[in-house]
Formats: sequence, C-alpha cells, structure tokens
Amino acid sequence: MDRVSRAAYETVETDVLVLGAGGAGLRGAIAAAESGARVLVVCKSLLGKAHTVMAEGGVAAALHNVAYQDTWEVHFADTMKGGKLINDWRMAEIHAKESPERVLELERWGAVFDRTWQGRIHQRPFGAHTYPRLAHIGDRTGLELLRTLQDRAVHTNGLAVHMEVTVFKLLKTEGKIAGALAYRRSDGSLILYRCAALLLASGGAGKMYRVTSNSWESTGDGTALAYDAGAQLRDMEMVQFHPTGMVWPAGVRGILVTEGVRGEGGVLRNKDGERFMERYDVERMELSSRDIVARAINSEVNSGRGSPHGGVFLDITHRKPDYIKRKLPSMYEQFLKLAKVDITKHPMEVAPTIHYAMGGVRVDPETGASTVPGLYAAGEVAGGLHGANRLGGNSLSDLLVFGKRAGEGAAAAASSSSASARAKLDQREIEDAIAELMAPLDRPAGENPYQLQVEIQETMSKYAPIVRDGPGLESGLDKILELGGRAKTCGTGGSPTLAFNPGWHTANDLHSMLVNAEALLRSALDRKESRGAHARSDFPKTDPQLDDVNFIAEKSPDGMFVGPQRRLELPGHLADVLHHSYARFTPEERE
Repeated sequence: MDRVSRAAYETVETDVLVLGAGGAGLRGAIAAAESGARVLVVCKSLLGKAHTVMAEGGVAAALHNVAYQDTWEVHFADTMKGGKLINDWRMAEIHAKESPERVLELERWGAVFDRTWQGRIHQRPFGAHTYPRLAHIGDRTGLELLRTLQDRAVHTNGLAVHMEVTVFKLLKTEGKIAGALAYRRSDGSLILYRCAALLLASGGAGKMYRVTSNSWESTGDGTALAYDAGAQLRDMEMVQFHPTGMVWPAGVRGILVTEGVRGEGGVLRNKDGERFMERYDVERMELSSRDIVARAINSEVNSGRGSPHGGVFLDITHRKPDYIKRKLPSMYEQFLKLAKVDITKHPMEVAPTIHYAMGGVRVDPETGASTVPGLYAAGEVAGGLHGANRLGGNSLSDLLVFGKRAGEGAAAAASSSSASARAKLDQREIEDAIAELMAPLDRPAGENPYQLQVEIQETMSKYAPIVRDGPGLESGLDKILELGGRAKTCGTGGSPTLAFNPGWHTANDLHSMLVNAEALLRSALDRKESRGAHARSDFPKTDPQLDDVNFIAEKSPDGMFVGPQRRLELPGHLADVLHHSYARFTPEERE
C-alpha cells in the first residue's frame, strides 16, 4: 500500500460510538440504542471474545436469596471497606442499590443462573463480602453474561458492530469529542468515525505486566485515549493482583483460577501443608479480601514456604468429585487440559497474577461522563467504584449498572448535539493523526516493538510488584520514560505492508502501555502509605490523612502531572451506614 492510499480513509457516522464489546460496552450500547440513538460498537477483537469472560465466579448483588439479612447498605459498606474508603461513595451507593435490578433484568433477557432449592437465583460466598452475594452460573458467569448481552444487542434496532478494529486517536471539535481515527487490523485500512458522543468500555491494562490473567487486547487503550484527549485519570496506582493464577506449566502461568474455588470451600496451603491464612486473617481465612490473600501468598513464597514452582497449593479435594465438577466445571477442565492435574484428586498450584485495574478515567457517578465533554466511560476503564481494592463479583455488577447509565448519558449528549458541531473536524488534526499512526511503517529498521513490549512488562513486574518501595518506583519510572523515548523510533521489523502486520499493531499498542505504566508509577510514588492493593515497604502503615484523597493524573504542557484531590465528604446517612458496619472491620481492614 503506497503513501497516497495510506492516507485515504472511509468515513462512518453514528450518534454514539462505543469502544469495546465486553459487558460494559454491550450494556452501554443497548441502553443508548433503546434511548433512540444510532449506536456503533467497535471492538479490537471478535464479538464474544471480550475479557468479561474471565470474571468467572459470579456477579455481586444484594438479592438476599441465600442470606435474607443482606441489604444494599451492607453491600455498600463492604465495597467501601474493601476499597479502603477512597472509593467514589456515590458510585458505591448507586452500585449497591441498582445491582439487584440489573441482575434480574439479565435473567429476564435469558441468562440461566444456578438456582436454590426454592428456585431462586443461587448466591455463593466470596472474599470480603459479609453474606453469600454472588449470583453465578457455575464458574462461567462472565461468559453467560456476555452471551446474554450479545444476544440482546444483535436484536436491538439501531445498533451495529465493527469487529477487529483498533481506535488510535480521539478527535475533538471546540473541546468536545466529535470522532475517532481507527484502522482495520486485517488490512490496515483507515476509518474516520464521526460521532456526537463516545463511550469508552475498553477494559484494563494488564498486558503491561509479564504475568497477567488479561488477554492480548488489554493494553490500556481506553485510559490512554482519554488521557491524550485531556481527561483526568484517578487511582492509577491501584492495580489488583488476583491471589490465584496458574503457575505451571510455564506456558499457562497467570491464567486465572477463579475465586469461586475458595468460595466453594477451597483451602490454601504452603509446601508444609499448613493452612497459612490463619496467620494473615484468622477470621475470614481464604475469604479475606484479594489484596490480603495476594500478599499472604507472596509472603509465604518469599519466606521459602512456597510450592515447587513459586506458588502455593489451593486444595478442594475434600469436596466430592461430582460437586467439584458441577460447581467448578471450567476449573476442572482447565487444569486437566492445561496442567494434567485432576483437581478432584490433587491440589492446584497457584500464585498471584495481575488481574484488574481499580483506577481509570474519572467519571461522573450519575452519567459516566468524563471531564472531557462528549466522552463517557464504564467498566474497568472507569475509576472510582472500587477504590484501593475491588471485591470479587463487583466488576460484573459494575459493568451492568454503569454500562447502562453511561449509555443513557451518551445518548442524551448525542441528542442535544447539533449537526453542525459534528461536521467540524479539523482536517489538519486528522492528517497529523494518520501520519503518527503510519510512522512505524516508515522505520523498518527502528526499535523492535516486541522487545520494547517485553521491557515494559519486565520493568513493571520488577519495580511495581505486590510490595513496592520508593527507590524501586523511581527506577521503574526512569526506565519507562526511557522506553517512551525509544518507542518514538519504533519500527515494524522490516515489513512495510499494512495487511496482517502484527509488528505495526504492537508498535501502536506501546503508547497505551507506556501511558498507563507512567501514571501507575507516578501515582504510586505520590501515595506514601500502604492502602489496599498499594503496599509500600517504606510506608507500611495506612495514613488516616489520606482516607479521602485520590491521586489524579492528567496531561499538561510539561508532560504528565499527578496531584492529590480530596473527595467530597460522605453524607450523613452513608456515614452512619459505615459507622455501624465498622464493628465488622477485621484488624487487617482497620490498618
């Protein structure tokens, strides 16, 4: 493809452009279309392949089907406690109140949940939830949720999908989002999307780490696109190490082992057979919050009590084989096929794996609006709900609740946008974006994109691990800034073609990974305490003065700026809910 045809692009118009076809993107698209907007969903992979399928254990909602004492107030308090109080309290309130209806709505749309003997949706216990709260479909809940939303979406009028398309840059008119430049991954052909509002639902950035449960798409594109467009990011230091990922064989390291195993009674043991969680949270044991369990496993391994391959053992063999196969069918098949381990007879070998980003685009709780007009966000790409640590199951109810709200918000913004405002895209800005996108193709002998990606992953794994310290974070930031400079001379390994060019795709992913890595490291340096998923050996205690402080990252003329911002004070009725629940705080939570 020559230079002239490279610069050519197809123009596609819609009211609401949705980036991402996971749970948040599909729920947002359905809401926007049902509000009367023309909606176009763009996904980096294939429809149905989104990372939502990795949320296996269940969807959290206070349905009180198993524990009749459960209420939205208890769910709210658990979420705030789990997030170590830096959550957006209004998001936590909305989430707790609206999750039950969103789950029942999903059931009406065809989701087939496991049932109690009375015929109600069954709910299993999960880490740091006071009561059994996770509605589930075996250990394939995310897959069923995605299947249900996908079926609803394809039967919704006014909703279309473009698959295997990567969005490279958001475009603005008079300070408002008005479009995006993208390319088809199969042949490199360019698309200029014009829209009146844009909903980001692109997931997290787990691929900036070497060991992760995230798939190849999770390079942090949404947060980077928002940052480049001028939006604020929050809590970027808060990344979740899921306690249990596969360890062996090496080729499957990091693949998720659902918390549902522990919810169904799985026990963690070290190489000596000791149930070591007694040392770290004697009250909740394996059902402690993910940050505590992940650090406990890390401590056991570092103390020389780990398993042969650098993890610990997760044992559910005390349950009957039929029970395990019925409740955990995916885990049974996963270990049998990938590790040749029968989990009904032998323990699983597990270790922490990067799983989820609590931080993300700063949004309005009511509408999902970012700080840039016309730009909305929902799901993992949006920050606020989970604070310093996400509770298992809250991600699926998060994307249902706030996907719907953000979709409705984007549709409302689109309906109020004038036709003239949509038409005014700056042609020079479009041409500059195309030139930047194509630049790696003109550097066949530039820096190797695959090598740079590996160095980013090694840097983050080494300098921003489960337990961090100031000097390590400083070294990591210096290395990431150096890699950012090298990425500007990145080439495609000798291939000048746009068609099926993975080197070009990887070269363009690097920017997203670098933005997320820099924001994480800068925010982690500024948060001089240990809180939730952010543990610093040089500041091991939680600082009460930072109970209501979030760190905000945004673009400035001098580069990335990170600074503290105090959240609004809790209103009296929510403060009372937290006060009454404080008696249930464990010593680990109070620290």
